[in-house]
Amino acid sequence: MTVHDELDQALRRLEATMKAANLWRMETPDPAAFDSQQPFCLDTMVLPQWLRFVFIARLDALVEQRAALPARCDVAPALEAFLAQQGVRASDRLLLRQAVEEIDRLVTEN
Repeated sequence: MTVHDELDQALRRLEATMKAANLWRMETPDPAAFDSQQPFCLDTMVLPQWLRFVFIARLDALVEQRAALPARCDVAPALEAFLAQQGVRASDRLLLRQAVEEIDRLVTEN
């Protein structure tokens, strides 16, 4: 199995976990929101929006094209902080963190 195949599976796990935690259904951000210069578009989106519409979408495109992956990925700490601040259930936080940590590892190690 290639790293792109593994990453695709990890992205599908993240999507399923977000759906199970009720963090998937949301409005698509306005087109201008994608022009943010802030990390994770924090000035224009909430983190789950960024995960769905930016992070997953961009990595899906790289997987589909079998393109080179970014040199480094370290999203899990930001996600953990956001989820704790929002009072997301501990079990959902754990599953979401694990899903994103796997993506971080796959991208960074390849």
